[in-house]
Amino acid sequence: MAEPAISFQGVTRRYPQKGGSDVVALHDIWLDVPQGAITGIIGRSGAGKSTLLRMVNGLERPSTGKVIVNGRDVGAASGPALRAVRRQVGMIFQHFNLLASRTAAENIALPLEIAGTDPAKIAPRTAELIERVGLTAQAGRYPAELSGGQKQRVGIARALATGPRVLLSDEATSALDPDTTRQVLELLQAINRDLGLTILLITHEMAVVRDICSHVAVIEAGRIVEAGETYDVFSKPAHATTRSFLTGVTGVAVPQFVAGQMREAPQGTEAQAVVQITFIGAHATDPMLARLTAERGVGVNILAGAIEEIGARPFGSLIVGLPAARLAESQAFLEEHGLLTEVLGYVG
Repeated sequence: MAEPAISFQGVTRRYPQKGGSDVVALHDIWLDVPQGAITGIIGRSGAGKSTLLRMVNGLERPSTGKVIVNGRDVGAASGPALRAVRRQVGMIFQHFNLLASRTAAENIALPLEIAGTDPAKIAPRTAELIERVGLTAQAGRYPAELSGGQKQRVGIARALATGPRVLLSDEATSALDPDTTRQVLELLQAINRDLGLTILLITHEMAVVRDICSHVAVIEAGRIVEAGETYDVFSKPAHATTRSFLTGVTGVAVPQFVAGQMREAPQGTEAQAVVQITFIGAHATDPMLARLTAERGVGVNILAGAIEEIGARPFGSLIVGLPAARLAESQAFLEEHGLLTEVLGYVG
């Protein structure tokens, strides 16, 4: 198995406070970021996302533990060794951080100038990056003349200037409208695919994770509460924080006309169980409800549903009504075929 691109090994970050207890921003973080993957760190404001990200390029140092980036202990590096690590780590910011007095091309060239790159190589490299992010016509424009999406593209090109192996994204799309967000995410996917870069991004938007991340870690109050491949975490969320983030991103809601009638227990012989069925795995696209009816004679009342893709794999969610008297049998049949079921309530 390949070594991870980034490895957080028992990382804790404390901030001493005068006359009081330390503030613990991160607590015993263990997390591996795979080489060449797009990994999302999701959490609410103040959960520790930014602190975690800043550990990767040495802007923050662990109080205890290690952060290993491409085989180097960032926390132990200083001087030339730290500068060498930082050249391998590009950073994209939420608010672009472009210099207003420099054109798009000049902003992209800045890291090369700081790194002491041969001046003869700067212009060709800048032109190559401008083309990659689709801004050749805007190369001579200043930030005030660019849209938000164009500014972020300049920021992405600048982050790629020194040829990093790791790209960090700090809420890179949160200041953009939905259409521009989609375009920027597609650009990041293309960069990951074409250059093989490892991308670590932080966000508070589960839809961003769903759309481009192969892996995800959920952080709450400075602790990683759940982590894994995005599909697995989305389809079988184990922690309450993860489930709260997923509300409205995957699955479907119970129709209001049904929700208003639901009870906690069945009443009467004709009662129906309202069941959410999650379609994952080998049988995600099989007609399992039709088979339930054909093979077991159980009538199914479909109330709501949606099918989408997570990481190019199908993920379906249905809310159905099943005869309460045959609920156990129906659940057993569906779960035998790898589907997940959850009883939401009962209607008469």
